[in-house]
Amino acid sequence: MAARVKALVAGNWKMNGVKASKKEVAALARKLAAAKKKPACDVLVCPPATLISTLKEAAKGTKVAIGGQDCHAKESGAHTGDIAAEMLKDAGAAYVIVGHSERRADHGETDAVVKAKAEAAHRAGLTAIVCVGETEAERDAGQTLKVIKGQLKGSLPDGASARTTVIAYEPVWAIGTGRTPTPDDVAKVHGAIRKALEARFGGEGAKMRILYGGSVKPSNAAELMSVPNVNGALVGGASLKAEDFWGIISAYL
Repeated sequence: MAARVKALVAGNWKMNGVKASKKEVAALARKLAAAKKKPACDVLVCPPATLISTLKEAAKGTKVAIGGQDCHAKESGAHTGDIAAEMLKDAGAAYVIVGHSERRADHGETDAVVKAKAEAAHRAGLTAIVCVGETEAERDAGQTLKVIKGQLKGSLPDGASARTTVIAYEPVWAIGTGRTPTPDDVAKVHGAIRKALEARFGGEGAKMRILYGGSVKPSNAAELMSVPNVNGALVGGASLKAEDFWGIISAYL
């Protein structure tokens, strides 16, 4: 029997948001508080690092968690412009995204770099959301599962557990494009991810949350969230507005 896994709906604000954006988190918190039926998922917002403490305060006393979008592998040092996982934790973060395809592409992050960042997250007491996903060229070449399995093998620390680690599958060709794989395609990839996690981590792998990301929006959330082994979503643009993000969270009402 498959392990019961509580879903997580996480918003990645990317390089968007200023202090005034806290109104969206406050509005989201009010929707959660006012809902007669509470969604069967955890809710997370990952803003730019400049807003973590601001949004943490805005979400105080609510069910909305706050996370970061990246961290350095080191705890401190001469790394101008970088942010340590411990700094994110100190600012109020509970999670941190590592290995997002935009980091892998724009900053040349390898699986080894992503693994080191996940280890840093664990060291600091943060839950690491480790991203994997294939490009359109890799998909067209029939290499999707090979690429995903390789990224999982190289990016996940040996000590990863269901408490410390979340996997996010984001097909690169679907991020921000409005295109999404079919539910059958998503099921195939998520099933392969689950199998790989169980093979490596046993019972912990059976309980790890596997999120789907890539043009998730209110209109397709219910269908995508009902796919086997999809335990939530990593949401980009649709997480910037409370109304849109709530529309996705509502898939778990």
